[in-house]
Amino acid sequence: MPGAGKSTVGRQLAKRTGYRFVDCDAVIEAQIGESIRSFFEREGEDRFRDVEVAIVRELTQESALVIATGGGVVLRPENREALRQTCLVFYLRATPEELYRRLRNDTQRPLLQVADPLRRLHELHRQRDPLYRQIAHHVVDIGRPTVQTLVNMILSQLQLAGAVEPSNAAGAATKTGPDIDGR
Repeated sequence: MPGAGKSTVGRQLAKRTGYRFVDCDAVIEAQIGESIRSFFEREGEDRFRDVEVAIVRELTQESALVIATGGGVVLRPENREALRQTCLVFYLRATPEELYRRLRNDTQRPLLQVADPLRRLHELHRQRDPLYRQIAHHVVDIGRPTVQTLVNMILSQLQLAGAVEPSNAAGAATKTGPDIDGR
């Protein structure tokens, strides 16, 4: 969901594992040459999702990568399939109320520029939560832990999955480990 901390947690996780971090939205903005918000306003959500599919397809072909996707990435079946089949997917789960607390002053997320953002977050959660759960290998309830606590929780799951070496104090990634995607 928007505001769950995908980019913040992803950056720290990449640092701890030695993987490269990629923010899918930043890659999209670089490719389209403008902000997602202005692209959304000019081209619409469907066109944005087309671009997102191409970026996800490209990123999931790489290895040793931590990918922070946009919250709506799960809306297209081809994205769900690519992420589920090629990555270890972590769903950073939060309540709409917690997300609203984090995002109440955000003016950059196009889907939340409405009269009642909390209601919109409830709608998005109702629509997307089942899709996130469908592709997630792990669900991490974010609540109010620190970023470091969340990263440690994810690292523990990666160690159990054999994607990182438990004996390495810094959590260096194995060379053949799968990509990691936080939702």
